[in-house]
Amino acid sequence: MLGPREVVTLQLGHYAGSVGAHWWGLQEASFCFDPADKQSDEGIRHDVLSRTGKTLQGQETYTPRLIAVDLKGSLSSLKQEGCLYQDRKANTPVAWKGNLMTHQEESSPKNPFLQGLDRSASHKPSNSGFVLRTPHGSKDRTSPLERQGEASKAPNVERTMHVWSDFLRTHLHPRSILTIHQYDHDGESNRLEAFGQGEKLLQDATYLEELEDRLHFYVEECDYLQGFQVLCDLHNGFSGVGAKVTELLQDEYPGKGILTWGLTPVLSTLNPHLSLYRLMNTILGLVHLSDHSSLFCPLSLNGSLGLRPEPPIALPYVQYNASLDYHTSAILATALDTCTVPYRLQSSALSMVHLAEALNFSGRKVASAVAAVPFPADPSQSLPDALCAHQSAMPWSPLSSCGEQGDSRCFAQSVVLRGIAKERLVSKPPPGCEPKSILHMCETGEEVLARYLYTTCPSTLSTVHLLPGPCQLRPPYPQYFSPRLDKQGFLLDAPSRAPATVESVPVATALQASALLHGSLGAFHKELRGLDVRRWASFFSAGVELEDFQEALEDLRTLSHCYRESGTNDESEDETD
Repeated sequence: MLGPREVVTLQLGHYAGSVGAHWWGLQEASFCFDPADKQSDEGIRHDVLSRTGKTLQGQETYTPRLIAVDLKGSLSSLKQEGCLYQDRKANTPVAWKGNLMTHQEESSPKNPFLQGLDRSASHKPSNSGFVLRTPHGSKDRTSPLERQGEASKAPNVERTMHVWSDFLRTHLHPRSILTIHQYDHDGESNRLEAFGQGEKLLQDATYLEELEDRLHFYVEECDYLQGFQVLCDLHNGFSGVGAKVTELLQDEYPGKGILTWGLTPVLSTLNPHLSLYRLMNTILGLVHLSDHSSLFCPLSLNGSLGLRPEPPIALPYVQYNASLDYHTSAILATALDTCTVPYRLQSSALSMVHLAEALNFSGRKVASAVAAVPFPADPSQSLPDALCAHQSAMPWSPLSSCGEQGDSRCFAQSVVLRGIAKERLVSKPPPGCEPKSILHMCETGEEVLARYLYTTCPSTLSTVHLLPGPCQLRPPYPQYFSPRLDKQGFLLDAPSRAPATVESVPVATALQASALLHGSLGAFHKELRGLDVRRWASFFSAGVELEDFQEALEDLRTLSHCYRESGTNDESEDETD
């Protein structure tokens, strides 16, 4: 039997932590320890991203194979060392016999939303890892989603989610959290706001050695390491941290896959100083992260990432608050959990290197992401019928701030659809009846989806994966869905007067190498080529040389040319620069 093909995940920055907190919650929600439940054998292999262990008391743990890097003041009530393992120093006798005075810093109170969820739980909170290890066959009969209403009765409770640890329900390993004390998460000063600051951090032997020590801890226990997932803030100084981390991974672990996700929250500031800093961080991060990664994909709900960002995208059945990282990061985590399925499946030998190679040919190291959260389908609708309702294109929304696909060519894509039950994947006509469409003649769900994609985008190389199980949702995942959705996330004929608590959703995602990236990458270059960036000397005083930045701009333009469609007549503008 094929081994777990382990992956180590790194979260670099605060918004990356927010996306990660939801992502690990989605992982936990889909866990199954009942051997009688055969669906787990057909779905995702969870030991790809997580590891087993034992506490000092011999309790079995199951925790993410994760290194999370963030700034001082970002953890709130979360202990850096976690709570799974007893501190060995706690029982060490004090040798000093004289008077002893102890000063203890008051700990931050747990977020009231998490307190409410704990109080309403039908069992005691687990201290044994990812989930409570219950005896096989025993189940909690009360739906956690039914308890979320009690936990969220307080007014504006969602606005108490100030840091990602406020909605992290998953226990982490003591080696997971690495705090950078040199900079503050909150405050007007001492911020990690420039690419050069982030690069310098990993030139500090203290942080570099600590990071390498944690990497070796996770890597050396892997039987077959397929690679690394890097979730990295793109808009601030963590883009520089990510550049150095991916360079380290590329040098230390050649041949392993490195999939990097550049994350940007919805932007609200119109401050020209901050906007220019953000754009320069984005450009430098994009160039360096894509260079050191097998594949790089920006993820954001912004309409664009330029100096004047376009409004956030609208999702048809999600009524999210764009000003809350708690909301926006949940959407991105849902898409991320689905589009990474191909290299986490029980039945697939596909690795993250293979996934990257299917998209990054001809120098196309940057991919864009699209998703339908939820995938629109009626409760009893078959997959052929659901797809026939969208004959021109899949009903997904852009998640990489590149705009709508429109008529732009997609060179290659990896498509994942989950949440359509096996019995509804095909829909053949009764004997003697004509099929409604060519999709109704297909023998398998994979054939249905592949045929649909070939019909809507015949020049695109598409790989498809289908999972019958939906994306399971558990508190504290936000309940921001349209009243048109039922409990399983399927569409109702009319909005419900008493909206259901949505416990799962079908999801469709695609990672794409698209000609759309030619315009969006080139737009960054056009925005800055007319500005005298030397006026922002403080950005370059942090460690980036002006010549290096100009070189990165040229590299960006070269990268954008990899996505130019053959036969287009747009060379003239580039040549006149």
